[in-house]
Amino acid sequence: MEIILKEDIIGLGYKNDIVNVKSGYGRNYLIPQGKGVIASPSAKKVLAENLKQQAHKLAAQKAAAEEKAAVLNGVALVIPAKVSITGQLYGSVGAAQVAEALAKLGKEVDRKIITMKDAKKVGDYVALVHYHKEVVVEIPVQVVAENADELKAAAEAAKAAVAPVVEEAPAEEEVEAPVAEEETPAEA
Repeated sequence: MEIILKEDIIGLGYKNDIVNVKSGYGRNYLIPQGKGVIASPSAKKVLAENLKQQAHKLAAQKAAAEEKAAVLNGVALVIPAKVSITGQLYGSVGAAQVAEALAKLGKEVDRKIITMKDAKKVGDYVALVHYHKEVVVEIPVQVVAENADELKAAAEAAKAAVAPVVEEAPAEEEVEAPVAEEETPAEA
């Protein structure tokens, strides 16, 4: 089913895009919520005319998005999180935490336009900020352990607890027991 989107939907498309979706998703969610309309031939003609008339307005929107993106160029985030001894995070770091970290730097970004695979381990990740369908900013995100000193001490303690000397027990000789033959009852 072809749908003309009336607003940006991350993961599906942007405003005025024509997308193919399953008919249930279109009929039961997009159309009733006002997020899209059926892409009939007449609706496509109206869309083409509107895009032609709004070309200068769309160029201005793209320019504004590029200005916002320029503010985020060169920004790298370091997000501390609580981590277990194995390096696994308690919870995860996602778009909401990236938006909070950007807000602390004085750069307000709506978390709904940020996409990032949830970070469940310590390491380096990339968050994408979608200002416009042609303007996407990549922000490197480094997730670090909030309690790094405690983790090192716990890891050393765990290694020390595992390392005690294990004495070998003397090997016992294996003695084979004689196998008793089964007696079969005599037939009469």
